[in-house]
Parts: sequence; C-alpha cells; structure tokens
Amino acid sequence: MEQFLRVGVITSTHGIRGEVKVFPTTDDPERFLELEEVILDAGGKHQLLAIEGVKFFKNQVILKFKGYDSINDIEKYLKKDLLVDREHAVELGENENFIADLIGMQVDTDEGEALGVLTDVLETGANDVYVVKRPDGREALLPAIRDCVLDVNVEEKRMVVHVLEGLLD
Repeated sequence: MEQFLRVGVITSTHGIRGEVKVFPTTDDPERFLELEEVILDAGGKHQLLAIEGVKFFKNQVILKFKGYDSINDIEKYLKKDLLVDREHAVELGENENFIADLIGMQVDTDEGEALGVLTDVLETGANDVYVVKRPDGREALLPAIRDCVLDVNVEEKRMVVHVLEGLLD
C-alpha cells in the first residue's frame, strides 16, 4: 500500500504573492479547507508545506503556503504533486478504495483465469472504468460496477471480476 496519496497537482502560479493553482485529484476538493499541511513531492524528496489560505476558482483550488510570499518563491514547484499521508486521507465508505491501492493489482476472472494487471482507473462520471493490461499486451476496459467487480483484496493486491458478455471482444 502506498504511504502517501496524491490530492492535487500544482498547475500554475496565481498572481504574484505566492499563490498556486492546484488541479485536485481527490473526489472532494473542499477537503483542502480542512487540511493544515500537504507534502510536496519534489522529485522523490518530500517537503512539508503549511497551508495558509484556500480559495476555489472553476475546477481548481488556489492555495497559499506559509513562507512563500512571491511568485519567485513558488514557481519552482510547478507540475509537482501534493500528497497527504494515510493518516490525513479521507475516510472511505464500504466498497471504496483509493486508486493508488488499485494500480498494479492482479485481476482474475471468476472462472479462475488471470486476466491481467490493473494499470489505470478512468473516472468517467457515471462509474469508474478499470484498465487492465492483458498478458498478450491488449487492454481490457472493465466498468467498476457490482455486476463486474466481485471482490477487491487490497492487502493481497488481487481483484476478482466477472467479465460481462462482449467486454473482451
């Protein structure tokens, strides 16, 4: 399991006073209002940043970090990920998982066939779609619905699915 979970990506600066625009990678961008700090992933090195202010603009979050008061202080962090540790992650409901925990999971069918490895999760709005790389190199797209996804075991990194008719054609 990943120790840190990505909650956003710094996309650009906002003004000249050290604020940044962040594309949220969390289902609830308003969670930034409750965060006191985030971890900046600066190429493998983690740096703790205290949040001084949070605003919202369109589909982005505007953050101000303590001690970063000019555009020059902050622009070196463009395109960097913002993380939280699991302790500060949102609580999951029943049958919910963090995408980071699903990536790399072995996917087997309910008939015992190894379907492949989950490589990506597409968030479509109606339901997520799991991208599974098959042993022959092709990809299978599986809807993340109860009729298809039968069991997810995060500890064992395994998923059991029922392949609905026509999904592998």
